[in-house]
Amino acid sequence: MGLDIHRFNPHSSADAQLLAAMDHANIDLIFDVGANTGQFALGIRTAGFRGDVVSFEPLSSARTELTEHSKRDRKWIAHDQCAIGDHDGEIEINIAGNSVSSSVLPMLESHSSAAAGSAYVGSERVPIMRLDSIADRYLNPNSRLFVKIDTQGYEWQVLDGGSKTLNRAKGVLCEISLVPLYEGQKVWLDVIGRLEAEGFLLWALQKGFIDHRTGRSLQMDAIFLRR
Repeated sequence: MGLDIHRFNPHSSADAQLLAAMDHANIDLIFDVGANTGQFALGIRTAGFRGDVVSFEPLSSARTELTEHSKRDRKWIAHDQCAIGDHDGEIEINIAGNSVSSSVLPMLESHSSAAAGSAYVGSERVPIMRLDSIADRYLNPNSRLFVKIDTQGYEWQVLDGGSKTLNRAKGVLCEISLVPLYEGQKVWLDVIGRLEAEGFLLWALQKGFIDHRTGRSLQMDAIFLRR
């Protein structure tokens, strides 16, 4: 019937694997960068995470839904509308037909042809902030921080603007592209090499965006924990 039922454990569930990694690092705070409508936070909360979540989302339409979800959870904050990047100011973000593929960067044909409905349909000018400009209002000296980054090719700029925050983080989940999907983006070897140089250990790789026409993996989620 097209269904796959399995036990909820790190061997068979991405959420359970992520939760186990965060439990291993005693994480109590997540920065959810590129939250869209809150899918990540809802998933990890359902998996059993009981700490605080701060979500960042630049698109007005997605943030409206995100805010509605976060209102039902006293330990989940939807930060003011903004993109996260390498400077403080304003920026133009491209809006994808499927919302989740929206990005500051131009989309390449390798992405739009592999995901029906992902082509850009408009744009929105939004505030942009460095993570380092925001983090202190949510962190305390004892925070065990985990940073999730899903910004559709803009991950490198998020890292550039969050170096001090990353130094305090105990773990990172970063979407990595195996092939270029957005113009000018860094791919998997670059991101893994950078985070390992900054003191993180690649802990796990999880299935992400797949070209259903060919079965080729285009993106994955990489989990890193502080060495």
